[in-house]
Amino acid sequence: MASKLQLPPRPPRLPLILQRRSTDEYTPLPYHPLNLPVVAKVRAEGPQQAARLNMSLADYWSSRQGTAAALRALDEAWGGGFYNVPLEAALDQQAADAALGSDQLVIDIQTHYVATRAVSAEMANIFLSLGEAVAGDLFKGLDKLARNQVQALYSLAEYLRCVFLESETAVAVLSSAPASAGKERMNILSNAEMIGTRELTERLGGNGRLINHAVVAPNLPGEIAMMDRWSAWCKPAGWKVYTMFGAQADGLMKWDAPPWMLDDEESGQPFLRRAMETGVRIVCAHKGLTFAQDTGWDGPSSPKDIGPAAKAFPDINFLIYHSGYETRQGDQEEGPYAEEVAHSGTNRLIKSLKNVGIGPGGNVYAELGTTWYLIMAHPREAAHVLGKLLSTLGEENILWGTDSIWYGSPQPLIDAFRAFQIPEEYSARYGYPQLTPTAKEKILGLNATRLYGMDPAQVRATARSDDLAWVKAALAEYSAKGTPAKALD
Repeated sequence: MASKLQLPPRPPRLPLILQRRSTDEYTPLPYHPLNLPVVAKVRAEGPQQAARLNMSLADYWSSRQGTAAALRALDEAWGGGFYNVPLEAALDQQAADAALGSDQLVIDIQTHYVATRAVSAEMANIFLSLGEAVAGDLFKGLDKLARNQVQALYSLAEYLRCVFLESETAVAVLSSAPASAGKERMNILSNAEMIGTRELTERLGGNGRLINHAVVAPNLPGEIAMMDRWSAWCKPAGWKVYTMFGAQADGLMKWDAPPWMLDDEESGQPFLRRAMETGVRIVCAHKGLTFAQDTGWDGPSSPKDIGPAAKAFPDINFLIYHSGYETRQGDQEEGPYAEEVAHSGTNRLIKSLKNVGIGPGGNVYAELGTTWYLIMAHPREAAHVLGKLLSTLGEENILWGTDSIWYGSPQPLIDAFRAFQIPEEYSARYGYPQLTPTAKEKILGLNATRLYGMDPAQVRATARSDDLAWVKAALAEYSAKGTPAKALD
């Protein structure tokens, strides 16, 4: 299918696990000192490995063999025991498939793209900085042309290519961020565009491959009142909220709106009561990745409110996007949970749940979008973050998400997760459960099927029988008409 679309050639970029990418919520991070020789090794060996396989360097680094080479180099640099990838996987397709492939069902509950409509200068500059992180000097000094190219990197066309053509994702959840009243052009996708995109895929034959959120800003006048109408019009799989959206925020999240949290009496509790009334009882809350805000326990995107809100509303399932993770400073890493560090990173979520007695099997789920991207090249930290989440929530309450398409195709993220393991030493010392094949199967997809009421066998059958002809039709319609949107009834 990909060859029929005559996609443009890839630029030669390092395997995704070693790229310095970012989203609109943080800037690219410097390499950890341990990863500098990894990058040098992969750069030095890549051309010879690509030549041996008669591949371009770009195709090799974006292939499963290229991912295997990067994972092996990382594992060696960090002392071993984190990524189980044999030597031959860097050059042999069958070995790479055996190490990184699987028939596990993959459901990505956090994906995005950017609408083609005009955006503000501030948003354009953010996209431009993302493009520079991906393509370096290519985008510097080109101004308007550069902005157009950057926006193309995150378009619906790229979304369909990356998520459905170049990954094993069976179902994707399309999400967005809030926009201030009267300034809808400031968010990457409106509710109308999310439902329009889902209806486009269904009309053209991609039934069941895409579901959508509806975004709510409960601290803005009239938003809670709109939820009844949105639940019928958007048919959302869940409500997406940002407690960081308001007067306390910075950048695109800063608006003249009162601060709010999920457990407050002014906005949070009324929002949750209305969610109960609509029957859409999944709330996806951005927690962590504070976009230049306070990262501590009391910051506006702190998950300190999750425990109290989940305890008060046991019939609502709370999906905690990013799991409360914060971008590291320098070569700092998250380590084991302790009370003295309970104010930072994913420890905040753990503490909030511990305080109210919510554990495995409860109504709180940790989501891994961007979090996995940021920790996978720091395997010590990855072992601690995943180990803590497994200990606190259990393997049935962790959900797969990638934050695509900020990172291109999510397939390398999937492959790296499949190969990752928590060393026995960490389990013995810190009490972390092992990340078993069964646990990975649940996290990658089965937990989401249970949460969203899907039949795993049917989802798998639909994905396997899909010839993806609808993708080509959707690309043609998108090229002719732009971002799909549904008119509000």
